[in-house]
Formats: sequence, structure tokens, C-alpha cells
Amino acid sequence: MCDRLLPTMTDFIGGMTMMFVATADRRGECDSSLRAGPEGFVTVLDDRHVAYPEYRGNGVMASLGNIAENPHVGLLMIDFSEALIGLHVNGSARVVADADLRLEYPELPTDGVPGRRAQVWVVVEVEEAYIHCRKHIPRLVPAERNRSWGTDAVKAKGGDYFGAAARHDEPVRTGTEDETGSPAEGRPEVPADPVAERTGAGAAS
Repeated sequence: MCDRLLPTMTDFIGGMTMMFVATADRRGECDSSLRAGPEGFVTVLDDRHVAYPEYRGNGVMASLGNIAENPHVGLLMIDFSEALIGLHVNGSARVVADADLRLEYPELPTDGVPGRRAQVWVVVEVEEAYIHCRKHIPRLVPAERNRSWGTDAVKAKGGDYFGAAARHDEPVRTGTEDETGSPAEGRPEVPADPVAERTGAGAAS
């Protein structure tokens, strides 16, 4: 286990097109999410820091809200098609406005996801980095797909695929809400701008 990223880990991260993100709120209630984008959407800032973008409409109130309460995060990246190996990166996260992070790292990609510009970035300070062995990793063959990057179309995003909304009187999140959507019942209210809550800064435009 390493407390920083090795060059081989940096190269591995640079080739990732998806990542699993685990967070928890101040009570320890957990959430796991999938993040995806073209190669390079997860950016290695240096051997102790990685960053990934968040966008309006990602349905990310859970992840960003949790980080605002509890900075500990776990990232898991897996190469399902070639190396059949995974990389865990655990650490402490902070939410940074796009404009602020670019002042410090002007080489940040501007179009990590085609047609979209990040509102905020999650910057993770690496505390642990270690391998996920290939023993039970399935080999997957990538298939061509016309991705609707940046779309807000309910059908393209899957909408209420599992029919949960039809079974409840209360509205159910379908992934079409923007960052100002209401938090789920029973969860602490999360501000529309987690960056401002943590840093006192205004929202990124």
C-alpha cells in the first residue's frame, strides 16, 4: 500500500473511462456512485492529488452533500478490458469551484466530457493507493456506442427505469434534477452550492 501515486498508477488513471466513488455522510450512511467520461476525465494533479469534475444534472447531491459533511472518500478504478486489474485510491476530498482550481492548475482539461464544462471539481488528497487483484475481475469487450454526453433527455438518461416513481406518492429522483434539487427525505438538507458552504466562496458560473 502506498501513500502516494506511483508513475504506473498515474498512467493507469489516465486511461480510465469510468470510476466508482464511495462517500458517507456525518452519520456514516453510505452512498456509491459511478462516474464516467473519456480517457483523462480523472486528472492526476500530482502524486498526492487527483481530481474529477462534477456537472449540473449528474444527480450528485448525495456525493457532494456527503463530502460537505465527511471528506473521506474511496475511489475504485478497474480496467475490465486489458490489464484486468483495479486501483483503489482512498483519501480526503474537498470541493473546489472550476475557476478556482484552474488558477492553481491551468492545464486542467476544459472539455473532459464533450459539450460540458465542470461547475466544480472534487480534489482528493491521496492517503492510500493499492491494487485490486484480477482474480474475480471479468473481461469485458468494449462496444461502440453513441453516447449522449451532456443530455438532459429523460429517455436518454434512463428516467424512471425501475418504475419506482409510479409506486410512491413522493417524487423519486430520476437523475434529471440539477444541483438545486431537493434532498431525499430523512437526509440533512444540503446547500445548492456545497463549495460556498465549505469555503465561503460563491458558486462557479
